[in-house]
Amino acid sequence: MLPALLRTALLTVALSAWLPAQALAAGSLKEANSKARAFIQQAMQKQRIPGLQLAVVQNGKVVLLENYGFANVENRVPVTGKTLFPINSATKSFTGVAMMQLVQDGRVDLDAPLSRYLDDVPATWRGVRIRQLLGHTSGLPEIIDSQGAFGGATEPEAWSAVEARPLEVSPGEQFSYNQTNYGLLSRIIVKLSGQPYERFVTQRQFDVAGMPSTTFGDSYDLVAGAATIYSWSPRGSLAPDDGERLSHWIYEMPYSLWAGGGIQTTAEELPRWIIALSQDQLIDDAHVQRMWQQEPLNSGAKSDWALGWPVLKADRPRQVAGIGGARAAFVVYPDEDLAVIVLTNLAGANPQRFVRRIGEFYQSRANDSTH
Repeated sequence: MLPALLRTALLTVALSAWLPAQALAAGSLKEANSKARAFIQQAMQKQRIPGLQLAVVQNGKVVLLENYGFANVENRVPVTGKTLFPINSATKSFTGVAMMQLVQDGRVDLDAPLSRYLDDVPATWRGVRIRQLLGHTSGLPEIIDSQGAFGGATEPEAWSAVEARPLEVSPGEQFSYNQTNYGLLSRIIVKLSGQPYERFVTQRQFDVAGMPSTTFGDSYDLVAGAATIYSWSPRGSLAPDDGERLSHWIYEMPYSLWAGGGIQTTAEELPRWIIALSQDQLIDDAHVQRMWQQEPLNSGAKSDWALGWPVLKADRPRQVAGIGGARAAFVVYPDEDLAVIVLTNLAGANPQRFVRRIGEFYQSRANDSTH
């Protein structure tokens, strides 16, 4: 019954299979938009995604903004342009911008040790460089467990426990994705700005870009207009149709880790932030370009991340991204003045796996200033 319900929430599209790669070249904007709409609706049907927002930014303008499906399936609440979706770890891109703002202000040195800014960290952590926190090359132990939580501990208990553990590897030796890094970056922002992390980001980024609805929180917070998060994953019960039941997906994002995953926003407001970033309204171009450089390892090799941003393609035309919660992703093409955003409310939708396919519809138009 539910797949049929979802189909009625989507525009009817007569597609029998995924579009082949050779069909991805876009001509006109109208053609690119048509292909993007068809592709995203096919993706929703194939993956049974309840609700989704799509936005494409090109040459400093939003050229496509679409809403599909249900923000809440059981109550048949449709996705609108005002529906808030959690972007989880894509929040790290905002934290990268926040740190570069402090760099531009002359208050942070990316090569400085952690001890310059925080004097209450373990002795073995004191030499970690700020850029190594941003690029996940710090070697610090992970504060959360395999379920993405504190394992029943309180936040102070979790921090005490992780600070008692040794380094996993020497700083700069390898890339290792880690939430501890961003908890520490949040503490630096709080100390230097004299205000909570979320207030600093709101004032220096949301307010500047024009993002009045964007906020922070997780499944336990009462966030008006937020999409309900779902999963098709089996829950381990004895029900014969367990794998076919759409269930609520509860996720926790502790306050001290908001810098690594706390933002909830819309595909209507997120493009404003990307445009503001591209137009030097948040930080100047020199600091933007530094932020998007891959973090080097001690060996001289480049890691998978820049400063707060995963790097999908390092050579020109570059691709940097924000990826979060296996349900939200945006890709920025800095050399083509292009960005694609897909926000969903299905854990496991993994839009990072297909969002670049949408970008290919627009790439042939990226340098066409007549549009």
